[in-house]
Amino acid sequence: MEFQSEDHRIFAKDQEGHVIAEVTFPEVSEGTAVIEHTFVDDSLRGQGVAGELLETAAEQLEERGMKVIPTCSYAVRWFEKHPEYRILLKS
Repeated sequence: MEFQSEDHRIFAKDQEGHVIAEVTFPEVSEGTAVIEHTFVDDSLRGQGVAGELLETAAEQLEERGMKVIPTCSYAVRWFEKHPEYRILLKS
């Protein structure tokens, strides 16, 4: 699946242009983003798409030198399962 990227959002659309997967991470203060929303269409569930979204977001935020506050329940669990990205978490 190919993702599109905007400043504070990574997403995928279907052929009709509907968003079928998305993670949002607005910057809430200088150098800090909140991962507040993860969405995957029912047709894609169980295929690892949400994990790919979070990994892509984490890599982008790391490249920007930003810290992360995960508030979305999926993002909280994802960071627990991926210790290699915990360095991004704002303490």
